[in-house]
Amino acid sequence: MFRFPFLRNNKSSYYSQDEIEVQDIFLDKLAQDKESLESGYDEKKLEVPLSRWILRGIACVFALALLIFFGKTLYLQVVLGQELQEMAKENTIRMLPLRPGRGIVYDASMVQLAFNKPSFDFVCDKRYLPTNREKLDTVIRDIASYFSLSYEDLKEQLKNFEENEMLIAENISHEQLILTETQEDKWQGCQSQQNTIRSYVTDAGLAHILGYTAKISPEELKNQDGYFVTDQIGKTGIEKSYEAVLRGNPGLRFIKKDARGNIVEDQGEVGSEAGGNVMLWVDLELQKKMEVELKKSMEKVGSKKAIAIAMDVNTGGVLGMVSIPSFDNNIFARGITEKEYQEIINNPTSPLFNRAIAGMYPTGSAIKPLMALGALEEKVIDPNQNILTEGYLEIPNQYDPSIVYRFNDNKNHGWVDMRKALAVSSNVYFYIIGGGYKNLNGLGPSRIEQYLSLFGWGKKTGIDLPGESDGLIPNPEWKQRVKKEGWWDGDTYQLSIGQGNLLATPLQVASAFAAIANGGTLYEPQMVKAVIGNGKKVEEYRPLVVKENIVKRENIQVVKEGLRQAVTSGSSTILNQVSVPVAAKTGTAQTGRKDENGKDYLYSWVAAFAPYDNPKIVITVMVEDAKEGSIAVLPVAKDVLNWYFSNKQ
Repeated sequence: MFRFPFLRNNKSSYYSQDEIEVQDIFLDKLAQDKESLESGYDEKKLEVPLSRWILRGIACVFALALLIFFGKTLYLQVVLGQELQEMAKENTIRMLPLRPGRGIVYDASMVQLAFNKPSFDFVCDKRYLPTNREKLDTVIRDIASYFSLSYEDLKEQLKNFEENEMLIAENISHEQLILTETQEDKWQGCQSQQNTIRSYVTDAGLAHILGYTAKISPEELKNQDGYFVTDQIGKTGIEKSYEAVLRGNPGLRFIKKDARGNIVEDQGEVGSEAGGNVMLWVDLELQKKMEVELKKSMEKVGSKKAIAIAMDVNTGGVLGMVSIPSFDNNIFARGITEKEYQEIINNPTSPLFNRAIAGMYPTGSAIKPLMALGALEEKVIDPNQNILTEGYLEIPNQYDPSIVYRFNDNKNHGWVDMRKALAVSSNVYFYIIGGGYKNLNGLGPSRIEQYLSLFGWGKKTGIDLPGESDGLIPNPEWKQRVKKEGWWDGDTYQLSIGQGNLLATPLQVASAFAAIANGGTLYEPQMVKAVIGNGKKVEEYRPLVVKENIVKRENIQVVKEGLRQAVTSGSSTILNQVSVPVAAKTGTAQTGRKDENGKDYLYSWVAAFAPYDNPKIVITVMVEDAKEGSIAVLPVAKDVLNWYFSNKQ
């Protein structure tokens, strides 16, 4: 033990080091200064005792500091422990989505119809927003002001949004991107993220085929696995029906971020897998020609709504599909404004509506080839049997013969057999084979329904596009259930010529005529021909046969001969101007509407296939609110077929 000699009050003493107390050495310099001032400086004097009040004050300061320290520790561990633990975990590793490139949509000649363009979105991650209320409020106000959003709405959305990340603005401009990147430190927890938007060919009426992508909705995000808040998803058309193919597989990037959202370490990634490219049956040049000719005809007849479909008769592949009016699907992909959306949905012509697959219309005389096939299969009539048609059919009321019902024809056609009846479109002939007359028993509603169903009417065709309608084949049970009325002979007569309550989609008509053209095979219509990867076909879709040999080939041949006569000497002679032999059937049906002069608006139809001896293509055209019947549709079919066989065959 060391000992230190000190003289104090003239007494000699020894103190051991471990016996020295705090008050004897604490702040000796201060004590010396104090004593030197009072009584002169003594260099031998090392300590001066401190006042007990000073010591008590120091003790209080230490006690208060310890109390604050342990109180804060207790609060952090007990009250905020779980939250801080989660924050620490989040701050350790964060996963960022790596979005795959969405697949390209090509036409049959590998022309791009839908492709990707780079874009940026602005996103806030609730995990990294300031915890201080004032700072958070400042961030929300700044962002709301910059992006012209409601502060209250944005605050409420951030509070209630279920996911961690929330999309604030999509497809931001280059100027906005620069500013947001400079503000990342100030706008804690919010940043721009690279993305892509879809771009579409717009000059060929493709919007209803391609559809569009848009930001995933909260409901879709909840129900779909593997999607992020900034992802785009197919909403309509091919984009929707082939979402799983086009989207690809997202990857993940693992990073470390501090509490302010700054990247401190990149820990690698699981790479994304690009989406598959799809090739359509659609030929872009044919599609453009169809749209041009259809619009030209619509302008002449004063119509605002029409469709045209071209189909490969031997595969069911859809070579072209135009529905007018259409829309610009790019405005949905880039983010449609409320004003733009309201203009579209309030448009009385319904431009979003794909009339080719979802519109349901009475077919008029376009039904007659199917009626003829049913009658031949059921041996209702010999195709060579002649029937006298005098411009109308009169049926006496079975309970009161003095009451006579008249069913009119478009004119007096005289004696007609089945081929001529098809060529001149005799209503009386088809009244009789459908509903019967005198000693000839017609098909009746049940067998009519049977044969229309065999050719795909009354149910969806199965095309690989969303939104298809079933159509309607009325029967006695339907009429009783829906209208609370019985079925009359007049209902059968009307059904036999495609009037009354019968409804079919243009695609159903096109598909049925393709089956007649190819000799009796009904195909499921297809938009997509193949999936393409690295320029090679990964998967080629085979034609889908719904039913083969629907009816006997010899019966189909009779009907085809009648349809050929319609072109050579009947109701469709304008199609003689096509460079190859054509067979066709027109149709006209009542809309129930009249113009300001009291003239009927009509649904005008034509379905034609060519070449007659070896059919390749069927084209179906329908114009709504026409006033002159087939004059609205036949020129379209003529010009499209001439172009097709001059340029594609």
